[in-house]
Amino acid sequence: MTKTLLLTCGDAPPAHLLANPGLQQRLHVLDIYELDQASMLDYAGLLIPMHVDQRFLSTIRNKLIRFLAADKTIVFCGQITYPFLPEIGNFVPLNSRSMDDYRIRRVSEHPVFPDVAPEHLTFRKGIAGFYGRGHMPPPPGAQIIQCLGVTNEVPIDYVYELPYGGRVLIHAGNDLWNYATEPDSSAHRLPVQLLDWIESFAVADNAERLDSCPT
Repeated sequence: MTKTLLLTCGDAPPAHLLANPGLQQRLHVLDIYELDQASMLDYAGLLIPMHVDQRFLSTIRNKLIRFLAADKTIVFCGQITYPFLPEIGNFVPLNSRSMDDYRIRRVSEHPVFPDVAPEHLTFRKGIAGFYGRGHMPPPPGAQIIQCLGVTNEVPIDYVYELPYGGRVLIHAGNDLWNYATEPDSSAHRLPVQLLDWIESFAVADNAERLDSCPT
């Protein structure tokens, strides 16, 4: 089975999905500061949580691009302030304080989100705003999956394909995989469906894609 890399960073809280043995066996956990020396191409994807050192990731940007060029998947959750991925801008906070502006609205279907009710993302423990409070402007051609707000076009979740291979899923909020410990919410499906989606792109030989990788 091809595993997915899950980054940790220092004393940041461990990902909740590690409490689930079925999910844990599909992951390899790695401290972010070991990533520059790690052989990443044996893995199907890379999960980057919100509590990471983005300045460090920007120093290994070319390695991340080579990973994507091998038809791999990167999932980022959080607020980008030091861009380290191609074509992704800085986080733009939501200025409004209206309840309706924090409601999650699905605008297109995606394999990570089937049977996940937007209402269960909007409210967590009865409070709105946990899922996200802003966005990173998407690059041209990105598939917008969900927006913040009843009428606003604030793309909180989107995925985009790189011209040289691979794909990036951006979620401008708390880690999607931490819903693993909320069985009473339909959002608990997110971690499994996320790993299923990442693994669906796993291929045996990616050598040809590396030849076209930009530097």
